Amino acid sequence: MAQREDAFFMRRCLELALEGAGRVSPNPMVGSVIVCNGEIIGEGFHKQYGGPHAEVHAIASVADEALLRHSTLYVNLEPCSHFGKTPPCSDLVVEKGIARVVVGCRDPNVKVAGKGIARLLSAGIAVTEGVLEVESLKLNEAFIKSHTVGLPFVCLKLAETFDGKIATSTGASRWITGEEARREVHRLRSFYDAVLSGEATVGADDAELTVRLCEGRNPLRVVLDRELRLPLEAKVFSSEAQTIVFASFSSSVSAKVAQLSERGVRVVFVNDRSGGLDLREVLSELHNRQVFSVLVEGGSRLSASLIRAKLVDKIAMFVAPKLFGGDALGSFAPLGVTMPDQGVNLRFEPPCFFGKDLLLEAYVLS
Repeated sequence: MAQREDAFFMRRCLELALEGAGRVSPNPMVGSVIVCNGEIIGEGFHKQYGGPHAEVHAIASVADEALLRHSTLYVNLEPCSHFGKTPPCSDLVVEKGIARVVVGCRDPNVKVAGKGIARLLSAGIAVTEGVLEVESLKLNEAFIKSHTVGLPFVCLKLAETFDGKIATSTGASRWITGEEARREVHRLRSFYDAVLSGEATVGADDAELTVRLCEGRNPLRVVLDRELRLPLEAKVFSSEAQTIVFASFSSSVSAKVAQLSERGVRVVFVNDRSGGLDLREVLSELHNRQVFSVLVEGGSRLSASLIRAKLVDKIAMFVAPKLFGGDALGSFAPLGVTMPDQGVNLRFEPPCFFGKDLLLEAYVLS
């Protein structure tokens, strides 16, 4: 009974945490619920980067503070134990005399990493760990990868026909999917720290890479333009959102660097690798700028290059009920797979529909 009750209230924490999606990075999404005698008496979530954490909001929402000494605090991520932009939440929990704390998963940040739980235990507070741990880890998969691997979480987004084509034989791709699917793509953009695309893809449609079909923040726009070919008038260089262009060191003498800088566009130079930009170096540079999650909206060559470099964590494939035929452009450039057991292994998530289009999501296993 207690386990089911803990899971019920932790699920509410996860629901609350999602309210901060797209607003709290590089911090994690966290929700908190306070329960007394089986009833929720307070709840809150981390609303914005630099603002109070979920536990602070939850405690502040309790009408009768005396009840805290008889209550259980639920939180999907271990309470922090260090001074950052806000004081340690673990100290606040101890100060308020909360009797028990239930945690979804531990914080991988080396500044916390078990120290928050240790602080609670040292104060005599009962702690239960690992309630809905899988769900808690998944919710903050970008934050966790950042602090364990030192690279952003990368989701490759593609829109294709039922026969696996991303453009017609003439290169036309607007629009493969319907409005509902396109609206979902914009929602995804608002959740990620950055949206990344290549020069050819951006140039083909004069893409803006902004959020327009739903409410939400614009992500950082990242363009891979090795030789700085995109025209200065491209929409991706507008003031609607920040833009970083990655180019080869061989392009560093181009006059266009200064012209882009005048438009507020930052140009970053990286090394070449296998005939293109070093994608791992690109992602490392982004991570250094506190970009913890990247949504890639590129063509078949960029998609295949990222897969071959083992830099993709997840694929979001929107499949339209259409056929383009064998002369159309496929989803991926050659991956060099010669035997079935050499293929890239995936783990599917439950599928869902957006209008007539099917969204298939899968995590990359190898």
